[in-house]
Amino acid sequence: MNTQHTGDLLQLVSFVIENEEFGIDILTVQEIIRHVDITRVPNAPSFVEGVINLRGHIVPVVDLRKRFGLPSRTPDKDTRIVVVELDNRVVGFVLDAVKEVTRVDRSVIEPAPDLTLGIDTHYIKGVAKLEDRLLILLDLSEVLSVEEQQSLTPIQEEGVPA
Repeated sequence: MNTQHTGDLLQLVSFVIENEEFGIDILTVQEIIRHVDITRVPNAPSFVEGVINLRGHIVPVVDLRKRFGLPSRTPDKDTRIVVVELDNRVVGFVLDAVKEVTRVDRSVIEPAPDLTLGIDTHYIKGVAKLEDRLLILLDLSEVLSVEEQQSLTPIQEEGVPA
């Protein structure tokens, strides 16, 4: 049985970037970890913070603030890295904070508007209208183009210098 869908409910991990709340499908999330030291990789794309060693696996880390054209922020006690698998590549995304796991009825989800927060709307699957707030639903597989995802492979293979 698919644990993501109970009737018309979608289970999401909600998180914050620059005071805006986003949600991603919980089935895309492998794990959520506290911010750790990130090793910079020379000549990596500008949106890539570097790599981390996650239980023996080298994982490239993308800063969603940079990806969305927002100002940098010093990591704090709330900063998290959400680890997901995109087309057989494990990638970490730096988030300001993770809020909760929530269930959203599909009936409250509307298509993405033409212009949202200056973020290119092809990343956005829709907007959930909750009782007290809006939740922007992201498709992390669309946050990086196919070429950008492929550019992460050499970063993973090179790994962290000894």
